[in-house]
Amino acid sequence: MTLELKENAVKLSAPASNACGVRAHRWPKDPQGRERPVEETTVEQTPDGAFRRQRNAFTVRFGNKPGQAPVEAGRYHILGALGCGWNRRQRIVIRLLGLEKAFVPEVIYGRDENGWKLTKTPGSVAELFGYDRLNDFYRATDPNFQGRGTSPTVIDLETGKVVTNNYHILSNDLETAWAPFHKQGAPDLYPQELRQEIDLLNQQLFDDINNGTYKVNFANSIGAARAAYTIFKARLADYDFRLASRRYLFGPNFTDSDVRLFQTLESYEFGYRRGFLESLHADEDEIVHVWDYPNLWAYARDLFQTPGFIDEPELFDLGYVPDENGNYSRDPFSEAGPTPQKVKDYRKSVYEKWLEPAGRENLSGSPLYSGPGVGGSYELWQFGAYANYYKA
Repeated sequence: MTLELKENAVKLSAPASNACGVRAHRWPKDPQGRERPVEETTVEQTPDGAFRRQRNAFTVRFGNKPGQAPVEAGRYHILGALGCGWNRRQRIVIRLLGLEKAFVPEVIYGRDENGWKLTKTPGSVAELFGYDRLNDFYRATDPNFQGRGTSPTVIDLETGKVVTNNYHILSNDLETAWAPFHKQGAPDLYPQELRQEIDLLNQQLFDDINNGTYKVNFANSIGAARAAYTIFKARLADYDFRLASRRYLFGPNFTDSDVRLFQTLESYEFGYRRGFLESLHADEDEIVHVWDYPNLWAYARDLFQTPGFIDEPELFDLGYVPDENGNYSRDPFSEAGPTPQKVKDYRKSVYEKWLEPAGRENLSGSPLYSGPGVGGSYELWQFGAYANYYKA
């Protein structure tokens, strides 16, 4: 076991409600009286009340080909919220590969109707360029930019402009293009022989699990929320069976796909699940827990206890450990002020659950599974393979 129970782990006090988890900010109220984030529940909606996430505005890849951003250690900062799963995915990969000094993470706190706020600290992009908002970088990059700047965003320190906010494939670039800066013995998170199947599984993970939580919590119709929750539960059951005979999703070694699944599992109980109760008008016993799926739950604990998958600031921000005053990070559903004792007791008990031995060390397993990516279907879906096909 690599993590120990800590009573006062970190000296932080930023509320989790400032993250991009369940509700990024509270403004305004919807017809049902709930306080909802603006863009996600107004602009990013289908006619039948389902959440349809905006596309990423900047999608430059890293590499040495024309049009790509050069791979230069220390040139870029990646800005993101600790409570944001898309950002934690990159932070996990950066830690696992030892890229902390080459590709520097920077934390942003607080989002309102004007977007993400920047904090001026020594060496931060806010200090270097004098901006107060993440959206300032977006407008500096594209004066016609409309939409919302997102977590995470990569900033070029030489130009002061956005390189990419494409969290879908940023981790893949860190795993490949940034290989010259990987630490010795770094894991191969994107092995060549599995890339096409990893890509397909990652798409499934995004649709049904990672973004599936937001499809429930940002739906403007109860029907859309219920449909998304049904798919979410079915996918958890699918992965629970897959992990019965495999230590990780593709067998004996964890990959980029495991990072993506973990980013949702680690924040589900204290974040997304709380939103499910409200969005689905459900009672406590009607919404599943991660530990309802024994293989998936043991797998999640296995990763939780693996160095690199979570750090102390994230432990605090996600609600597992208290600050120096014994108070826990406040979720979007809690009142401001000191943490009530019953909440402290519950948070501590859940953290203790996460530290229970996973008992998966003897599992190995095959990378082969029933899907996605079987029957040659991986040949039909590749990043950029049909870039010109869809153009008029």
